[in-house]
Amino acid sequence: MEKTLAADAALADAAPGPVHDALSNTTFVVIAAISFSHLLNDMMQSVLLAIYPMLKQGLGFSFAQIGMITLAFQFTASMLQPLIGLYTDHRPKPWLLPMSGCFTLVGLLLLSQASNFGAVLLAASMVGIGSSIFHPESSRVARMAAGARPGLSQSLFQIGGNLGTALGPLLAALIIVPFGQGSAAWFSLAALTGVVVLSQVARWAAVHVAGFRKRMKAHPGNNLTRRQVIVSLAVLGALMFSKFFYMASLQNYYTFYLMEKFALPLQTAQMYLFGFLLAVAAGTVAGGPVGDRIGRKRVIWASILGVAPFALMLPHVGLMWTVVLSVVIGLILSSAFSAILVYAQELVPGKVGAISGLFFGIAFGLAGIGAALLGRLADATDIATVYQVCAFLPLIGLLTVLLPDIERR
Repeated sequence: MEKTLAADAALADAAPGPVHDALSNTTFVVIAAISFSHLLNDMMQSVLLAIYPMLKQGLGFSFAQIGMITLAFQFTASMLQPLIGLYTDHRPKPWLLPMSGCFTLVGLLLLSQASNFGAVLLAASMVGIGSSIFHPESSRVARMAAGARPGLSQSLFQIGGNLGTALGPLLAALIIVPFGQGSAAWFSLAALTGVVVLSQVARWAAVHVAGFRKRMKAHPGNNLTRRQVIVSLAVLGALMFSKFFYMASLQNYYTFYLMEKFALPLQTAQMYLFGFLLAVAAGTVAGGPVGDRIGRKRVIWASILGVAPFALMLPHVGLMWTVVLSVVIGLILSSAFSAILVYAQELVPGKVGAISGLFFGIAFGLAGIGAALLGRLADATDIATVYQVCAFLPLIGLLTVLLPDIERR
């Protein structure tokens, strides 16, 4: 891959003309590299979350301190993303890509040796900063390499993150739990690998960024007023709220629901959760290319509002249909994010970094807030109530009618 990217960069340096052709085609080697880097980034993020019990027991942290660590990570990982994206829209900085891995590497090394609350807080912040730099810049590169297939490119980029999130807790269980907090340093090798890969990607991006900016400036526009754009972004935000709050109920509390309602053992409930996560991965891959073919607004309609009947039935059926419906919901609902992100990028052409940072930041924030609020609801009532309340969230998909048909325009 290194040789392929270097050869691509050398070709563009030797002949400026082919840059436009390179951006017109889908550059799969770059998309693969950025997806692999996404896997590494999200895997290292989830390692932090997976070792909370060890930090609490080994360092004597309270739940309030664990919450502060989560806040430090979520704040730096979500709130900084739109600002970084907005800045790099005006002043492209491809070298920020490997720099993001450097922040994560330092954070993991610090985490492995942290012996007090302040050090862990700093380590979590460093990992969060690495993530906040990575997502808007890597999403921009995914769009640059997409050619005429931005939906497919974003889906392939997203699947790397999904796989990384799933791998993190598994690797933490296999490595950190048996060998202790210090073994978190081994994950810095993954960060170093990411730095090497992202350095090559940054070299490719540096060659093509001028052509990409020129193409974005030449975008014919959507003939939308400022008010229409603001309303559309607000609608997309509401749809994101619907998706990520409902997904938080399934990803965080699905095993508890199965164990409480159907008296399943933990291992069996986890197997059903694994099936749900596989469906989420499949839906993530499918959403982008389907949007390229039939239009992103149609995918948004189907992926948010389309799960409403299944979500409304879920709290009232037996075990077999609960499993079937959860798989269907995961498959359909997970196709939404790539379509929403690319639609938003087309809604505000020329602001790929800012839009990507904003929507990734919203995704991080809503997932965390959703998990916390639904946990409080479960404590105050029971886990079944969580699913009865969340069943109505997909009806927010009716707001899709307010989105302009910018692809037709």
